[in-house]
Amino acid sequence: MSLPSTMKAVVFDGLYKISVQDRPVPQIRDERDIIIKVYAAGLCGSELHIYRGHQPSDTGFIMGHEFTGTVVQIGSAVKTINIGDKVVAPFTASCGNCFFCNNGCSARCVESQLFGCETLDGGQAEYVRIPMADGTAVKAPGTISDQALLLMADIFPTGFYGVKSAAELIPSQNIQDATLVVIGCGPVGLCAILAATHFKPRHLFAIDSVDNRLEQARKLGAEPLNFETDRAGLEARIKEVTEGRGADMVVEVVGQPPALRTAFDIVRPFGAISSIGVHNKEIPWTGDDAYTKNIRVQMGRCPVRSVFDEALKLLEQKQDQIG
Repeated sequence: MSLPSTMKAVVFDGLYKISVQDRPVPQIRDERDIIIKVYAAGLCGSELHIYRGHQPSDTGFIMGHEFTGTVVQIGSAVKTINIGDKVVAPFTASCGNCFFCNNGCSARCVESQLFGCETLDGGQAEYVRIPMADGTAVKAPGTISDQALLLMADIFPTGFYGVKSAAELIPSQNIQDATLVVIGCGPVGLCAILAATHFKPRHLFAIDSVDNRLEQARKLGAEPLNFETDRAGLEARIKEVTEGRGADMVVEVVGQPPALRTAFDIVRPFGAISSIGVHNKEIPWTGDDAYTKNIRVQMGRCPVRSVFDEALKLLEQKQDQIG
């Protein structure tokens, strides 16, 4: 298929600076590549870390790691994707064959690449190149809306992974008997809350300071707690329903030290903290703090490709709750 020579693309130019530029349409570089015509692209909170200077970055690259589109070109070694397929790509490209890909850890694939950075242009453009397509891209199922499909690039699997990881950190406790708290009610946090309702914890709390976000959390099934207007009441309420122990599981989605410290403060001894926020600063507790409380901590990037199928099944059931 013949493609145009140039396209419009959103380019990161530096602190608080982006521009729409004419850029060359990407070409097949490797036999495992595909090129897609972008249908929809999202803006992730982690991109705001770069835009606002919280995370140092080079400039001049095309932004965007959440996108869907239709395949218009394929490399000679691509086996599972065809021209004309509608696909979604996780925010990291992965080979699908290495130790990490084969053990549920695709985010740390030995060939992993992050879309929307200086080494791999992203999807806020008319076209995008997807490396290692067989291990990265997923054909769009017919059971999910286009709007919901875009969530599968990052934020829904990430929210799902945060909750799933928290539950797996305490295998001896049934999550249906647990008190689970989600800190941060932005898009990823709301996805985590939506995922948590599937697991049916005994108590589900949502912490934020923005009233409309807390209202959305309430509509999804969580009890809202405002840390800004009633921090003491927040902790008291969690202790009230746990006989003074603290939360069994905390999912931290914010990526800032105060949020991670709150997670530490409200979790019970031998409880679990699952942090899926992007952190650029020091951890707000010491090794001695953690030793004294016997906490269990999981941090890091979601392996979207590894959890994709499981997360998709859940989103298929919950997509009518996404506004």
